Amino acid sequence: MIPRTAKAAVGRRILDAFRAAGAVEVAPDILLPADTLLDLYGEDIRARAYLTTDPIRGEVVLRPDFTVPVVRMHMAGGAEPARYCYLGEVFRKQDHGDTRPDHPRDNEYLQAGFELFSRDPDADAEVFALFHTALAPCRLTATMGDMQLLLDAVAGLPLSGPRRAMLAHHIWRPRRFQRLLERFSAPETPRRFAINGAPWTGLRTEAEMLSRIARLETAAEGPPLPPEWHERLHRLFSVAGPAPAALDELRVLADHLPAIAPAVERLAARLAAIAARGIDPAQVRFDASHGRQTMEYYDGMTFSFTAEGRAGQGRTDWPPVASGGRYDALTRVLGAGAAIPAVGGIIRPGLVAELEGAEC
Repeated sequence: MIPRTAKAAVGRRILDAFRAAGAVEVAPDILLPADTLLDLYGEDIRARAYLTTDPIRGEVVLRPDFTVPVVRMHMAGGAEPARYCYLGEVFRKQDHGDTRPDHPRDNEYLQAGFELFSRDPDADAEVFALFHTALAPCRLTATMGDMQLLLDAVAGLPLSGPRRAMLAHHIWRPRRFQRLLERFSAPETPRRFAINGAPWTGLRTEAEMLSRIARLETAAEGPPLPPEWHERLHRLFSVAGPAPAALDELRVLADHLPAIAPAVERLAARLAAIAARGIDPAQVRFDASHGRQTMEYYDGMTFSFTAEGRAGQGRTDWPPVASGGRYDALTRVLGAGAAIPAVGGIIRPGLVAELEGAEC
């Protein structure tokens, strides 16, 4: 068991590295309004958040993450470019069921993070290199993905707009996405939902439910996805390996999925910028599906640093030591239409302290 003081000391050391990179330290509230924030996290975090009700503020949530409140703070009046860092606790339910597991994961743990708001095309490489340098002593496995690559591929499918929109909405939920893809790859009987005089019930408004019904009915229309496009999409999701080799494979695939060509060239530029910072791209693993297991607000580059082989050492799993990515669309949502490119990530000081205790 690593003492909390040791974890906090590692956190302060990481925070110092972020400050040295030009970041201003911020401290978002621990108790946050739940109404707008939870919708931005995606289903996984919503299901794991601690909610309560305040008689004045309404429904509130214990801070499950720093990025969303930092973006909200910045979009309320921050200048650009801007760099922020933070250190504090986040709160998430980890284990489900009635039986306490033998090795429960922490429901409250430290996060140290860095967020960059900048229009510099090398911002992705700057953040990735900062995390790579901070974690170099622990000899972690670096993995990179790109959600824009996948979103562009879906946008380029020869399907109706409503069908493409449904696929894009569920791209972070692989099983549901696959079911939809199979459904849209075969002829489908039009769906018509009967409307009667019964009263509307539920948490959504009548207008929201009518809109949802209209989307479901419209999505049932149109010709099925040709088999070759189904196969191309699966080839894209399966691309994984050393980043230079993955890039070569993606360039070949772009001949058959033209919509991904711009994202592939942005990836090439990102890898070149990382190499210019002294990091060998061949030591970075690229996984096209990487971002599908991360926060739903990431819409560009994603990355994680993991400790391979930690499972089985008294734990059933070992979460990423660090993770992050690009979230341009999130700034637009919280900026009421205004937007600025943004990228950032977090490190778990507690896991770093455990690795250092094992002489990482």
